[in-house]
Amino acid sequence: MRWALVKVCVAVTTMVVVAFAVPLGLVIKEMARDRAFSNAEREAAAIAPALSITTDREQLERVVASAGADDGMAVHLPAGGDGAAAIDLGRQRASDKDIATVRKLGRASTTEVAGGSTLLQPTALSSGEIAVVEVYVPESEVSNGLAMAWAVLAGVGAALIVGSVAVADRLGVRMVRPAQRLVESAHELGEGQLGARVPEEGPKELRLAAVAFNAMADQVVQLLANERELAADLSHRLRTPLTVLRLNAASLGDGPAAEQTRAAVEQLEREVDTIIRTAREAKPQTAAAGPGAGCDAAEVVRERMAFWSALAEDEGRKWRVAGVERPVRIPVARADLAAALDALLGNVFRHTAEGTAFAVDVHNGEDAVIVLVSDAGPGIADPEAAMARGRGSGSDGSTGLGLDIVRRLAESTGGDVRIGSSVLGGTEVRIWIQLGGEDGRATVRRGHRGAVRRRGHTRLVSVFK
Repeated sequence: MRWALVKVCVAVTTMVVVAFAVPLGLVIKEMARDRAFSNAEREAAAIAPALSITTDREQLERVVASAGADDGMAVHLPAGGDGAAAIDLGRQRASDKDIATVRKLGRASTTEVAGGSTLLQPTALSSGEIAVVEVYVPESEVSNGLAMAWAVLAGVGAALIVGSVAVADRLGVRMVRPAQRLVESAHELGEGQLGARVPEEGPKELRLAAVAFNAMADQVVQLLANERELAADLSHRLRTPLTVLRLNAASLGDGPAAEQTRAAVEQLEREVDTIIRTAREAKPQTAAAGPGAGCDAAEVVRERMAFWSALAEDEGRKWRVAGVERPVRIPVARADLAAALDALLGNVFRHTAEGTAFAVDVHNGEDAVIVLVSDAGPGIADPEAAMARGRGSGSDGSTGLGLDIVRRLAESTGGDVRIGSSVLGGTEVRIWIQLGGEDGRATVRRGHRGAVRRRGHTRLVSVFK
C-alpha cells in the first residue's frame, strides 16, 4: 500500500507539472520572441523621422550608424519619380519579393532568413513613396533566456515531485504501520498468543478494524476459557462412574481378563486426570516433539495389540500384527499414538461383526512411517464424510472424533490419513507419519510413497493369529 500511494502520487504530480510547465514554457518562448521583435520595431521607428526628412544616402548612413544597428539594419528606398535611382543601405537579408510585397501592402511583416528572422517595416517618404526598413533579429536573441526559464521550470517540477513523494511516503507509513500491526497481531493470535492486541490508532477505517480485532480476540479468549471449564467439568463428572468401575474391577478376582479390566480402568482414570489438568492449566496435552523426542511405534503397537487381543479372542476375531520386530522411532508422543490406535481398533470392534479379522502393519520407510489398520468388515461407504470431525456414524457410542484424532496426529508431523479398501476386503486406514518435517514432505509423497506402500502390501500375506 505504501509504495502504491507513492507511485500514484508521483504519477499525479508528474501529470500536473507537465500540464502546467509545458504551456508556461511555450508562453515564455512567445514572450521572448515578442520582446525581440519589439526591440526591432523600436530600432526601425528610430529611422522613420530621418526618412521623412531626407533621402540623402550619406545622411541616412550616418543615421543608421548612430542607431548602432548598422550590421543588422538595412534601408531600401524605391526609385524616385524624378529619375532618382533606388537606394539600398546596409546588408540585405530579405528577398526582393518580400520587400516589394511589404512596400505594396504598406504594413510590417516578418520573414524567416538564414540564422534568424527579419522585420520589414514600411515608412512613408516626403515624396509619398514607401521605403522599407529591414531589421535583422538573430535566433539567439529570440531564444535569449529560454534555457534558464526551462531550467527553472524543470527544477520547480522536480521539487514538486520530490515533495509529493515525501508527503505520500509519510502518509503511506501512517496508513501501513497500523495495518502491519494488525497483521502481526493476527499471526500472533493464530499461533496461540491470546494476549495479542492491536493499538487503536491510525486512520478511521484502521481504528475500526483494530477495535473489531480486539473485540474478536477478547471473545476468542472467553470462548476458549468457557470450553476449558466445560471440558474440565465434564471430565470431572466421569470420576463417579470410574470409581464404581474400579471397585467392581477389584472384586473380579484373579485372571487375565480381570487384570486387563483393572489396567483399563486405571488408564482411563489417568486420561481423565490429564484432561482435567490440561483444561485447567490451558496448556496443550503434549508438546511439539523436538530432536530425539517421540516414541517407539513398534512398542506402542505391541502394547495396544496385547490389550485388544483379549477382546478379540472373546469375539472369535483373527488378528495379525506385522512390522514391529524392530524399533521404529516417530516424532509423536506415546500417549497420542496409543490414543489414535485405540480409536481405530475401537472402531473395528464397534462397527464390524464378531469374528471379523483385523490387522495392524507398521512400515518403516526412509522419510516416513506408515501404520495400516485394516479389517475384513463391510467397509466405509463415504470415507470423506467419515473423516469430518463430529460426523460419526450416528449410532450409539459414536462421536465422530476418533478419525479426527488420528488425522490431527498425522498432520502434526506433516503427514496425512487416507481411508481405502484393504486386502482383507474391508476398510484400510493408512496413517502417514512424516519423519523429515515440512521440507521433505513433497519429495517423500512423490518419490517414496508408492514404494513404501508396495512393500507394505507384500507383508499383508502373513498368517493370522
